[in-house]
Amino acid sequence: MRKVEEAEYRAFIERNSYVRIGKNRIRLNTIPPETFSPPEFRPEEWTLWSFPERGEWATHHSAYRGNWSPYIPRNLIEKYTKHGDTVLDQMMGSGTTLVECRLTGRNGIGVDINRETVMLAMNKLDFSLPDDLQKTEGRVELFIGDARNLDMIEDSSIDLIATHPPYCGIIKYSSSGKKGDLSQLKLPEFMEAMKGVASEAFRVLRENRYCAVLIGDTRNRRHYVPISVGVLSVFLEEGFVLKEEIIKVQHRTRSSRERWKMRSYDFFKIGHEHLFIFRKPACGEDGEFKLSRKWW
Repeated sequence: MRKVEEAEYRAFIERNSYVRIGKNRIRLNTIPPETFSPPEFRPEEWTLWSFPERGEWATHHSAYRGNWSPYIPRNLIEKYTKHGDTVLDQMMGSGTTLVECRLTGRNGIGVDINRETVMLAMNKLDFSLPDDLQKTEGRVELFIGDARNLDMIEDSSIDLIATHPPYCGIIKYSSSGKKGDLSQLKLPEFMEAMKGVASEAFRVLRENRYCAVLIGDTRNRRHYVPISVGVLSVFLEEGFVLKEEIIKVQHRTRSSRERWKMRSYDFFKIGHEHLFIFRKPACGEDGEFKLSRKWW
């Protein structure tokens, strides 16, 4: 891991007006936000989450393909943390989780393998809070690094992990051959890499605290590929206990708009993702919650 300091970010934006993420060019923001909270926010109560309007308060936007709705980290942060707690997103992408940390008064740590992605995240965090939010503003730190090697984060120091891994082989976030980029891996290699992600998540998380992972499935040769089942197994094998599984409805996905538009097909379009919420068990829980561990 390498921490990205303010001076490096300022030098970057002086030379660049956009970042290139995979095949996409995303313009860096120079307009201060007008709103700092979601309209009429109500915490989710059920295990089915649906956000037809993905949320564009503060600096949130949908230009970064594959990022999650800010309603997801907002709900997780509000439910599982308090002011001053530390939240980690070990595959932060464009920084949605970290923006929510600033807005809700939590400390945040973001990690991503791609330097330009980290610069985009810093750009999204480059705004001033109104006076009432400044009083509780948390500290946010961003790092370039591999989610499987969080060597600058101490054991049992994180209160919540909220992350959205890339879907292997579906959306590529860097040039081919980028070392450590999980989006470039084939499925068997992706699952092997997720073992390292789960291991580091377990190490840095405090006992009895939560790790939330959003993952989707795909198709190959017109048949369903349950990536989520593999990810679930990996985290349970690491020692986590499954607290919740939330089904998150997908709206206006690019794949459904483009790839299958005006085509006939003999399968159902995938319209959901899985949000697994794992808990790191406390010492002495070995015989408890066995049905929420890996029992098969």
